[in-house]
Amino acid sequence: MGVKRVLRHSGWIAWKDLLEFSRSKLRLVMLVLMPLFMMVMVGYIFPSGTSISNQPVAIANQDLGVSILVPPTNATTTMYMGNDFVTGLEAINNQTGMMELSKSSGFNDIKNRIQDGSLSGGIIIAPDFSRAIMAGEQANITVVTDQSNPQTSAMMQSVLGQTITAMGKQWAAYRLNDSYHIPLNLTTALIQPLNPQFTGIVPGNPNYFQFVAPGIIAMVVMMSLMTGLPHAISYEKDTGTLDGMLVAPTSRLSIILGKVLAQTVRGVVQAAIIFALAVVLFGVVIYGNLLLVVALVFLTVFSFVGLGILITSFTDKEETATMVMMTLMFPMMFLSGVFFPIQQMPWFMQDIAQALPLTYATTALRKVMVLGAGVDAVFTEIVILLAFGVVLLGVAVPMFRKAMTR
Repeated sequence: MGVKRVLRHSGWIAWKDLLEFSRSKLRLVMLVLMPLFMMVMVGYIFPSGTSISNQPVAIANQDLGVSILVPPTNATTTMYMGNDFVTGLEAINNQTGMMELSKSSGFNDIKNRIQDGSLSGGIIIAPDFSRAIMAGEQANITVVTDQSNPQTSAMMQSVLGQTITAMGKQWAAYRLNDSYHIPLNLTTALIQPLNPQFTGIVPGNPNYFQFVAPGIIAMVVMMSLMTGLPHAISYEKDTGTLDGMLVAPTSRLSIILGKVLAQTVRGVVQAAIIFALAVVLFGVVIYGNLLLVVALVFLTVFSFVGLGILITSFTDKEETATMVMMTLMFPMMFLSGVFFPIQQMPWFMQDIAQALPLTYATTALRKVMVLGAGVDAVFTEIVILLAFGVVLLGVAVPMFRKAMTR
């Protein structure tokens, strides 16, 4: 059978599958809504930065104060530096909106309120706070966090720790100015001689949507191939329509190509929808070459085509194909760096991630879209995705053709 005839028959089969898909209005609606829900869900559920906002936090000011002599009368008065700290913290909070502050009697009260869910954390000012400050010693401030939510707990420790440290440096600057008449513009260099500065390799400060959009694009393409192909072929096996195509003057290669083409169109359309939503609604900026992004999407399709065909080859029913697909798909979704950086995973999970094609598709898209990388920077990922596609197709196509003869 000639190449032109194979391609023509493949086009007919792809058109048939796409028409069948388009007849369901609900499917067309979900083609748009699923990527939208995915972007909204992961973008707003997962943390989008290193800041906190509107967290209920209680302050237990246990400072007993310190007695000082007030010249020239040498009268004794009690100074409460803890009150000054609370006032300063409230001023910062009014500007940043980090916390919803309330008062507390101490650790046990904060503990009970964290346990009943009314607090996210607490700040305890030590009883000897004023005495330590006036004596030139380090004063203790304890930050109590909700350990049932490790991510929020770590974020609160980081942000509140930085805030408290910054307030301490400001106090020290004023004391140097007051005690030793050192100008305020010089005190900062004395207290903090090193000034760390942070910069990225692209302009701006990317949000979590910027991180997750490339991964969702790759994941949707994977899901389209891995769910669409087994459904398209196994469903027709169950209904008997595949038998009609097999007895028709159409080669098995045309059937494979047609099914693959239909699911490829579906996956690319959904990837384009995610791309548009990410840019228009969520402010994602594409720093790399748009044509390279498109090429990587098609390369991702190629790398998963063989896996979709392979699942279909050894499953006799649609239900079985769906179960196998779900078993393979979900580990890839969570281990391939789509939602979480691979570097944060345990070493053995990182090793597993290196064996998954979705890892390389996500990494390549992220390098180009977020970091503005070129072909040379993603050359390794391109080679690996090509290798995955060639090997899987080399195994899957003969198995599929053999399965069709049974």
